[in-house]
Amino acid sequence: MAIVGEPTKMNAAVAEKGLIVIDCKASGISGHAAREEGKNAIDVALQDIQWLHNYQFDQESDTLGPVKMTVTMIQSGVQHNVIPDSCNFTVDVRSTDAYSNDQILEIIRKNIESEAIARSVRLQPSGLDAEHPLYETAKTLGISVFGSPTLSDQTHMPWPSIKMGPGDSARSHTAGEYILIEEIEKGIEKYVLFLNELDELL
Repeated sequence: MAIVGEPTKMNAAVAEKGLIVIDCKASGISGHAAREEGKNAIDVALQDIQWLHNYQFDQESDTLGPVKMTVTMIQSGVQHNVIPDSCNFTVDVRSTDAYSNDQILEIIRKNIESEAIARSVRLQPSGLDAEHPLYETAKTLGISVFGSPTLSDQTHMPWPSIKMGPGDSARSHTAGEYILIEEIEKGIEKYVLFLNELDELL
């Protein structure tokens, strides 16, 4: 078993979402912008992006909530007066245990016109059984448990794990990312308490 030391304010993430990064390509027909000709690939992409923004999956995870899809990148066009024949955009999908990554990808492909190619479907969501000693230890010590929307090394671990560490995840990937020395000191104290309690259970 493992404790992954990502910043969670020393709360225990007993589940975390998976990740699918999908590169999409909308296709059109080039033409002159001043005339009624061609097929604008941006229009095709906009319809697909609107679907991705609005779609709600039927099933929702008890611990991780809904699947979340966000378009994060878009590129198109070569000149102001040329109708673009292609538009590329990237979708960040945070998957849950309600669907496999393959199932999510298939639903997306059935509902958009653009070609959708996943970079990988191996980063699956993970979760811990409520009866596992790691989960029981967190409950015994009154540590808040939650489902994490972010991905960590847990996705590569085939054994039971929780994500719990000092610091605030909201600071991650920001300018001047930091952790306070006080947070580390208190985190060490909490780790010691946690491991001692876990040892008692085992």
